Amino acid sequence: MLLTLNGRRIAYDLLGSEDVPVVCFAHSLAADGGMWAEQVPPLLEMGWRVLRLDMRGHGGSDPVPGPYTMSDLAGDVAGALDVLGIRRIHYVGLSIGGMLGQAFALDHPERLISAIWCDTRPSTPTEGGGAWAERIATVEQAGSVAPLADATVERWFTDAFKPRSPARWAQIRDTVAATTPEGYIGCCRAIMEFDFIPRLHEVKAPVLVLCGDQDIGTPPAENRKIASLVLEGRYEEIADARHFPNVEHPDVFNHHMMEWLDSRRHLS
Repeated sequence: MLLTLNGRRIAYDLLGSEDVPVVCFAHSLAADGGMWAEQVPPLLEMGWRVLRLDMRGHGGSDPVPGPYTMSDLAGDVAGALDVLGIRRIHYVGLSIGGMLGQAFALDHPERLISAIWCDTRPSTPTEGGGAWAERIATVEQAGSVAPLADATVERWFTDAFKPRSPARWAQIRDTVAATTPEGYIGCCRAIMEFDFIPRLHEVKAPVLVLCGDQDIGTPPAENRKIASLVLEGRYEEIADARHFPNVEHPDVFNHHMMEWLDSRRHLS
């Protein structure tokens, strides 16, 4: 489905009864709402309403001239909620979805009930700036994210995942390749220019931080740091997983997610 925000289209999926609490999902760079397919059924079964939003220039959402900021991306979430008539949410975001989730918690605290931030960071990496510049240059030269697709998905999953789930691996790889260059580069610029460390103590909502134990790009130490800086922060690690533990080990991820949300349903 599509909604219109500031003259552009945002793709979304909204499932479940209108009179129950909403869990809003935000995806990784070069992914879309489909990366949360393994999380939707248990949430609907347990009586939650599920909203998945595609970031600008990702999935079915229109690109916007960049660069972007995390506050811009968080503003898209708040604006989409306004259009849909949703007042408050439980938020789940992975990678840049966790980064913009921090901006959402700080910029729109009245909209947030609780949060799960996964495989993310509290600030721009001090290392790896050259790698981001190379990726941007590759996409600009090719006019496409496709040249980065295989290497990206290989960073996201352990070697055991592809032979176990080849169709799902290919589906996610194809989603990376289909991301618009504008959306990809704009979000890369946002990742290269943010720092929430001085303000995370302001987050009042309870936050669960999840991370794959083999995630190199957004390593466990950075995720632990987030949990330590949030007043009601908690950290849990998922074994034998890289950047997408929700896809690689959905049963484990869903156990943590459902336990967290069910224990905070009364806050909705």
